[in-house]
Amino acid sequence: MTSTTTQSTTMAMNSVMTSHSLSTGMVGHNGEQEYCPVLVAIYSVVLLIGTISLSFMMHILKSSTTSITSIAVLNLIFTHFVFLLTVPFRIYYFANLKWELGRPWCRVVSGMIHIHMYMSFIFYVIILITRLMSFYNKGGQMASIQRLHALLGSAILWIVVLVMVPCIMYYSYGKNPNEERNSTRCFDFATSIVNHNGAIVVNYIISVFIIIVAIVLTALQANVLRVLYRKHRQGCTSQQDFGAQQKSLFFALIMVISLIPYHLFRIYYLNNLKHLQSLNEVFLSLTTFNCLDTLTFLGRRTCLRCFPRQAI
Repeated sequence: MTSTTTQSTTMAMNSVMTSHSLSTGMVGHNGEQEYCPVLVAIYSVVLLIGTISLSFMMHILKSSTTSITSIAVLNLIFTHFVFLLTVPFRIYYFANLKWELGRPWCRVVSGMIHIHMYMSFIFYVIILITRLMSFYNKGGQMASIQRLHALLGSAILWIVVLVMVPCIMYYSYGKNPNEERNSTRCFDFATSIVNHNGAIVVNYIISVFIIIVAIVLTALQANVLRVLYRKHRQGCTSQQDFGAQQKSLFFALIMVISLIPYHLFRIYYLNNLKHLQSLNEVFLSLTTFNCLDTLTFLGRRTCLRCFPRQAI
């Protein structure tokens, strides 16, 4: 009698746990369905306009790689290009809510958006600091950094990325036995860091660092434009230096708009990993709008260079 009662109790508990797991999964799935149209729209816009703008920029910069800024911009373009190669897979998944390309490739596509975000941030910082140093009469220091040094630095950076990232992808990123069982789901790696306090702390530090650096660099760049405007007043728009610094401010604003909202949300998200995963995907997708940063270079002169007038 006691044995029968125990078995009944055990079966009841298992039933409750199973139903709870299923309901949790359904909540997550429904959350994804709610945001899927938004995610598909965002990634489609980024893929289309990003590809067009990168094509223009490659045409413009292919013969202009003599400065540190140009080399940094080329690195930024390459970063955008590599990321855009993975965007169709994101559109495919959020349009169908079914992943059939294997868990390893899912981890690669998922990790690429983070790599793109951090690499873009690094090159933004390099571009902005270079422009700020040139403005504050530190050209002597910049002159010592020759084109060869910039190319060497770029090569070392990419080698480090190409060595470290595959190792992280293989050994730690997205490794969760419970998630591995559901091979049709993707981009659901949040629970893999729930029990890793070190990883959560590192994420906090990175988010705070990016927010502070982005705000400081944007403020400094805005101050540069303020100084130039007060100096030249009405003729400021005809000054080449003003135009260059204006583009730098646009870069800074793109960095602020695309990165800060996500990292502000991420600070809160790290305390609610299991409940805000779908919303996190939306905020994460907003960071991809920095693929449109090359549009800041497109102007009348650019159009004339890309589409020269035909002689009549």
